Amino acid sequence: MELVDLSSIETVKTAIEGAIGIITLNRPKALNALDQPMCLAIDATLKAWAKDDRVAAVIIRGAGDRAFCAGGDVRAVREDGIAWKRGKSDGSMIRDFFRDEYRMNRRIRTFPKPYLALIDGITMGGGVGLSVHGTYRVATERTLLAMPETAIGLFPDVGASYVLPRLTGEVGIYLALTGGRLKAADALALGIATHAVPSGRLNELVAELVASIGQAEARAVIDRVLGCYMADAGRRELVDQRSIIDRCFGFDKVEDILAALDSDRGDFAAVTAAAIRTMSPTSLKLTLKQMRLGRTLDFDACLRMEYRLTQSVLAGHDFYEGVRTVLVDKDHAPKWYPGTLDAVDDSAVENHFRVPLQGDLSFPD
Repeated sequence: MELVDLSSIETVKTAIEGAIGIITLNRPKALNALDQPMCLAIDATLKAWAKDDRVAAVIIRGAGDRAFCAGGDVRAVREDGIAWKRGKSDGSMIRDFFRDEYRMNRRIRTFPKPYLALIDGITMGGGVGLSVHGTYRVATERTLLAMPETAIGLFPDVGASYVLPRLTGEVGIYLALTGGRLKAADALALGIATHAVPSGRLNELVAELVASIGQAEARAVIDRVLGCYMADAGRRELVDQRSIIDRCFGFDKVEDILAALDSDRGDFAAVTAAAIRTMSPTSLKLTLKQMRLGRTLDFDACLRMEYRLTQSVLAGHDFYEGVRTVLVDKDHAPKWYPGTLDAVDDSAVENHFRVPLQGDLSFPD
């Protein structure tokens, strides 16, 4: 991949301060949502900094006071997909956005130097992919983390099929199907976050890391400094529901999960079942199969599986309806097709996992 001219990418700011490379997502009005140029810029920056002896570690953060990154720019993907279906576009964004985002996710996972994400504020979808694969994930009291894709007719991607099934018990399956939101304490308890630091001290933390890190001892310095800034993450909420989650989410059919929740009769189970029933039935079935497969696959294979799913899902109906109802019209009254779980054909689910006609995801470097 050619190095992107970062001087023309206003939505991604990069700088080297001391021995630290700092990446700032700079779309605060859009909650720092990722578009394709941002993915390319971040990927190119990390590729260059991996070989740059001036850079001992990387910090990534979001501009503004609301979000680290609220996810991918799915509205833009939807618009291009609609144009493609009407014969007014070649559909390149559908292919290129997810390909480039997933390559960036892999770059983060394989980055040879410490990579520290400040997940301060909303961190969803693509924002999880920007953080969870790195060395350090620093949450704050403002962190709100989720993979809410089943609500928009998609599925948890950006490597979620590798990460979520490997969380303790069945919590990852719960998060994948429901889009459940985590605050700092639960993110820390599950290992999605590695540290908790007060939001108001993040600039101070960055300044101390810049002043302290040399070339040889970067990890040791980061460990020490983060230890000094650690704060009480607050009260855990989700982890305390582990027994219910493990009991109800261990099945291989969404219908069986719902039946188990219905038989529990507790408030948490009732709220959870109600939430699942609002999601795209197709997305629910794809997601559960994806998670079960992901538990057995390596990281690269998970990304390839997710890429295949994006291409089939975006050729369908529910993604466009989901984005419409949640982000465009905001009426929260989706008309899914098929509209019920029992109407989703098993063979149609299987077909989503096939290699796309235009080719599979590859990792050239």
